[in-house]
Amino acid sequence: MSSRTEPSFRESVDLMFNRAVSLMDLPPGLEEKIRVCNATYTVRFGVRLRGAMHTFTGYRSVHSEHMEPVKGGIRYSPEVNQDEVEALAALMTYKCALVEAPFGGSKGGLCIDPRDYEEHELELITRRFAYELAKRDLIHPSQNVPAPDMGTGEREMAWIADQYARMNTTDINARACVTGKPLNAGGISGRVEATGRGVQYALQEFFRHEEDKAAAGLSGKLDGKRIIVQGLGNVGYHAAKFLSEEDGARITGIIERDGGLFGADGLDVEAVRNWIVKHGGVTGYPDAQYVEDGAVLLEEECDILVPAALEGVINLSNAENIKAPLIIEAANGPVTAGADDVLRKKGIVIIPDMYANAGGVTVSYFEWVKNLSHIRFGRMQRRQEEARHQLVIDELQRLDDVMGGTWSMSPNFKDKYLKGAGELELVRSGLDDTMRVAYQAMREVWHSRDDVTDLRTAAYLVSIDKVAKSYHAKGL
Repeated sequence: MSSRTEPSFRESVDLMFNRAVSLMDLPPGLEEKIRVCNATYTVRFGVRLRGAMHTFTGYRSVHSEHMEPVKGGIRYSPEVNQDEVEALAALMTYKCALVEAPFGGSKGGLCIDPRDYEEHELELITRRFAYELAKRDLIHPSQNVPAPDMGTGEREMAWIADQYARMNTTDINARACVTGKPLNAGGISGRVEATGRGVQYALQEFFRHEEDKAAAGLSGKLDGKRIIVQGLGNVGYHAAKFLSEEDGARITGIIERDGGLFGADGLDVEAVRNWIVKHGGVTGYPDAQYVEDGAVLLEEECDILVPAALEGVINLSNAENIKAPLIIEAANGPVTAGADDVLRKKGIVIIPDMYANAGGVTVSYFEWVKNLSHIRFGRMQRRQEEARHQLVIDELQRLDDVMGGTWSMSPNFKDKYLKGAGELELVRSGLDDTMRVAYQAMREVWHSRDDVTDLRTAAYLVSIDKVAKSYHAKGL
């Protein structure tokens, strides 16, 4: 099948939506209301750079306002277009519903390659873009809350937050207008790692269920599993780091834009990341086999494939050759609708993007709540927890003394037990709970209905049902 028959990203999202709603009993009008984007705003603005006026095109799409504010990242990429932004906004609606974050779906994008500009130029561009959106309430703590996405990060979110605050000097909740900010600008501990950490928690939950592992032809734990990661950006790096360092998995392949690295015994994720930061790519990395066409590593034998960068990397041209029995979509839309059909027929289990990469929006929700409450998580209860734990330790120490050395506390137990939960521990706990509960909701549908044969359809069914109930409760 030629690549010309490949559905676009927008068409892929619509096809997967249609496949799910065909299994539901929704009124036709409500089905259409949930499917379409409410509004998309296109902005073209000028910024004077390098002695000339440059015009930039940006978008902000609002898919569903069944809950407000709406939530979704802003990406900087030369390939940004209205269809892509609207598809991503739809995914955000379903993602937020699935993980029970009280937001509607939105997304933004700016047609720009950030590598073409100096930092001060990017700041001017970002601030002007934020101004154009904020004056139309497309950035607002109670209406529309952006976050980082591909090509943006903490730095850009800090600029956006400051620009909004300059325009709304009396808004006490101004910091809640955007999430993904640096800690010293109202951010939250654990936000940078959140999406990658969520991928780890998703895999941990999958491996707790024997029935699910059997569906993928896998057994045992994550320890020793061979993983290939496509894209070692923020998400791919943190997922690979945590899975290898904490769960004992082997990262046997890493794919980047300039090629791929392969090592059957496992790659040192930190060393590869440092090399990429220093040299701009994986070319020349000394401690692994270099593959010039990195995409071929997608077809290499492994236990888990983690596409963590762009849309459509697994498509009709390579789907038949994929050997991984389990794919977890750390990126948005890395498997096209056409490839999804092929992979399902092959018996490959796919943990879908709307669930797998929901760690980012989950921790963004925590950051938004923190900004509205104006207090750091853990500040009120941490020392009280430690005081209560100290009482237990004192009693155990007294028992230790009475027993005369025949019994004693395990090494490091005292230090671990005495430490009260700070913000990072609470964020990770909340994220872990969110990923577990959402997965269990998906798998219940997956295993209880004969007409649901995959996790993606199950995820859409769970999320669309929640959106439909929200609209029904509002009287629609």
